[in-house]
Amino acid sequence: MTETQPSEQIPTAGPLEDHVDLTDFLVHLQDLLANNADIREFLQDLAELAARELTKPGNTIACGVTVIRQKKPVAVADSDPMARKLDDIQNSFGDGPCLTALRTRTITHVPDVRNEDRWRDYMEAAACTDVGSILALPMELNSTAEAVVNLYSTRSHGFSHDDMVAAERVTATGAKALYLALKIAQLRDARENLAAALDSRTAIDTAVGIIMAQNRCSRDAAFQILVNASSHRNIKLRVVAENVIAHVAGDRNISAAFEE
Repeated sequence: MTETQPSEQIPTAGPLEDHVDLTDFLVHLQDLLANNADIREFLQDLAELAARELTKPGNTIACGVTVIRQKKPVAVADSDPMARKLDDIQNSFGDGPCLTALRTRTITHVPDVRNEDRWRDYMEAAACTDVGSILALPMELNSTAEAVVNLYSTRSHGFSHDDMVAAERVTATGAKALYLALKIAQLRDARENLAAALDSRTAIDTAVGIIMAQNRCSRDAAFQILVNASSHRNIKLRVVAENVIAHVAGDRNISAAFEE
């Protein structure tokens, strides 16, 4: 069976909506955002919530969420050991239904793991686990990040049409919350980087002042002395500045001879 193409996408509106109550799901995601949970904690809760929401009597669903942030390593969260193992196996092969969904931005469905012709190496490894069928859904984040929800059923043909519609709704709801979580994380990172930059600037300015007093030189000359020391010792300018300050403060273990 091939990936679901955009023109064949499962409708997100219809009678099923009345039977899929996402109220608790939404409330929990909102609580996570309000409590400023870090991105990995958020993803972990999202995976566990999605698995719980989509599991039905006789059909246990495991969930993995994979996120790729710009210039950041891949972040993965899983609802249970089976999802974690399957995600790890797929990432080790570098291909599979979930990575295909992430790459092509289309829903990818494997009705029966033991009778699937695509991704042969991955399917052989997956067949050694308890998984029977797989459904992978890309998340629309409208940002520099990409994400996919990986759903694993312990049954073959474990995802009916109604199950797929429910999975799409859960994924779409989770994507909106994840987009906000990523924005919050981005702002937090920017704030921390700015604070670090300000701390570095304070240390550098203080060290420049010390060198000016010691060498009776201009600010530009003192700064150049600091830059030269950083280059010659192959250590960061901030670290050199902190060493200068520590030396003046009485730390005799710091070697600091700064002359023009």
